Amino acid sequence: MTKGSGKMRVVYARCAGPKFLRQTFHEFARLSVGQCQWAQNYVEYYTGKGKKYHTIIRALAFKWIRILFRCWKDRTPYDDQKHMKTLEQRGSVFATLHRQKNS
Repeated sequence: MTKGSGKMRVVYARCAGPKFLRQTFHEFARLSVGQCQWAQNYVEYYTGKGKKYHTIIRALAFKWIRILFRCWKDRTPYDDQKHMKTLEQRGSVFATLHRQKNS
């Protein structure tokens, strides 16, 4: 829902939905930052751009949902090295940050 007046505009999140599942993905994404290099790069990149931490984690959770859905659909386990290689092939900034740190 969006409310606006003059130059101000506020977007409200929809309250309905599975709150426990939403919280689970939020926590999963937050904990993945310590385990996956690309997730850590993702958080560092958007923190540097001035985004709020929980906004970044919500966006990261959405990325994880897409990744996990693809793994489920293809019936393959998640492979972090394969995902990093795919990011590098696509020229993602999150793979580039990884290379710069290790150099």
